[in-house]
Amino acid sequence: MRRIAGFTLVELMVVFAMLALLMGLAPIAFDRLRDSSNYRDVLRGVIANMRTARQDALVNRTETRFVVDLAERTYRVEGRETRLIPDPLRVRVTVAGVETTDTQAGIRFFPGGGATGGSVEIMRPTGAGARVRVDWLSGRISIEDLVR
Repeated sequence: MRRIAGFTLVELMVVFAMLALLMGLAPIAFDRLRDSSNYRDVLRGVIANMRTARQDALVNRTETRFVVDLAERTYRVEGRETRLIPDPLRVRVTVAGVETTDTQAGIRFFPGGGATGGSVEIMRPTGAGARVRVDWLSGRISIEDLVR
C-alpha cells in the first residue's frame, strides 16, 4: 500500500492554535514595548533639553529657561521646539516659587553656571521612574531612580 505524504488534521489544528495564541499575545507585548520606548524618549529628552539650556546660558551669557507645561503635557527650552509627554506617563515638577505660573514650571539657568534648581520626576503607570535634578548652586544635572 502506498502512503501519500502530507499533514493530518490534528497537526494542522495544533499549528493554528499556536498561531492564534501568538497573535493574541502580540498586542500586549507591543504595548509594553511602546510604553517603555516612550518613557526612555521623554527621560532622554528632558535631560538633553536641560543640558541645552545650561549650555546656552553659559555660552551666550544669558539666562535660559527650561519649561514644563503640565496642562499641555509638554517640555522645552524657551525659544526652541516643544516636545510632547505621552499620555500614560506622569510628570511631577518641583521648582522655585518664582518659576511657576498656573500651568507651567521652569528651571532658569544663569550665565555664571548656577540655576534656580529643582527636579522633574517622570513616572511610568506602575510607579517606577526617575528624577532629574538640577543643583541650584552649580547648575549640575543629575538623575536618580525613584523608589516605590
